[in-house]
Amino acid sequence: RGYLYAGLEFGAECYCGHKIQASNASESECNMACKGERSNTCGGVNRLSIYRLELAQESARRYGSAIFRGCFRRPDNVSIALPVSQLMLNMSVDKCVDFCTEKEYPLSALAGTSCRCGFPTTLFTLHEREDEQLCAQKCAGEEFESCGTAEYLLVYQTQVQDNRCMDRRFLPARAKQLVALASFPGAGNTWARHLIELATGFYTGSYYFDGSLYNKGFKGERDHWRSGRTICIKTHESGQKEIESFDAAILLIRNPYKALMAEFNRKYGGHIGFAAHAHWKGKEWPEFVANYAPWWATHTLDWLRYGKKVLVVHFEDLKRDLFAQLQRMVGLLGIAACEDRLLCVEGQKDGNFKRSGLRKLEYDPYTPEMRKVISGYIKTVDTALKLRNLSGVPDDYYPR
Repeated sequence: RGYLYAGLEFGAECYCGHKIQASNASESECNMACKGERSNTCGGVNRLSIYRLELAQESARRYGSAIFRGCFRRPDNVSIALPVSQLMLNMSVDKCVDFCTEKEYPLSALAGTSCRCGFPTTLFTLHEREDEQLCAQKCAGEEFESCGTAEYLLVYQTQVQDNRCMDRRFLPARAKQLVALASFPGAGNTWARHLIELATGFYTGSYYFDGSLYNKGFKGERDHWRSGRTICIKTHESGQKEIESFDAAILLIRNPYKALMAEFNRKYGGHIGFAAHAHWKGKEWPEFVANYAPWWATHTLDWLRYGKKVLVVHFEDLKRDLFAQLQRMVGLLGIAACEDRLLCVEGQKDGNFKRSGLRKLEYDPYTPEMRKVISGYIKTVDTALKLRNLSGVPDDYYPR
């Protein structure tokens, strides 16, 4: 859940926190085996075995309501890049985050005894992360926290919303081209629409009408897909006639193992819900895989074959390098990408359409037979992409 420390006690109790407010005890006093894994020790009676977590994903690291963004070198024009500052001789993460929140800035940067606030901009993009050890100077006001240095800033994102990319409207004049945002279901189409709307400032449309998406703020959902008032149109269609009715397309491709599970969850649990255990263990899941797995392949093959001016974007690349991939997508849409707006999108990237990762399945739902069939489809799609001089599917698609 994003805490820095995990404390295990009495064989079966788990505690989380950002601070350790207790003295060291002898290791021999942590003498109780873990209930779920007898070979490991889980504290003792009133004794905690404590672990410090190193979380790779920056967005997973939280400090209260603030999100940890990383360690960064001080920007050249620091007083312009981070315009509000305060000297804090008793510095702590809480104090700096609270100060920047009060000043209504989304970034809080700790520089030793100086707290600075600002927005992500071209002067301070948050793209060049440094080794965290360079920021590991202890806080004056909290010995178990790091507060950065004058040269290396420790940055947190506050709960203040960056409003530079929140305005959205319909196109002022009818679109000259109909651009599809095409994907197999479960490949992140709704998330991509959220990103495109923030990046361009224009509503996206849909080949369908989904009232729940309209109510969540996708106002282009209600327009007919040919209205010309939206920047691109969501579609899961894959027939020649449907594909040829678009002038261009962004084709979003996702690892089929992940896409199939996401669509199964959506089908039985809604846009951000989850399928029940009974659905995974019943006949629904194998039937779903048998019907949908071939479609995952034919969807991409059809768009590559019949689509005009197709830009392939891998969901995994979009997650890993949002800024660069979004620049490509916005470029195809014919919009001049404003860099500050794209940097704003990076801070608002999740939106309301990200499933919580807290309810992942505790087992692999794919049988060896399913995996064998899906691997064949992956190879077919990989070959088709390479024949068009495109990079093939990302490495993590297989082996599985």
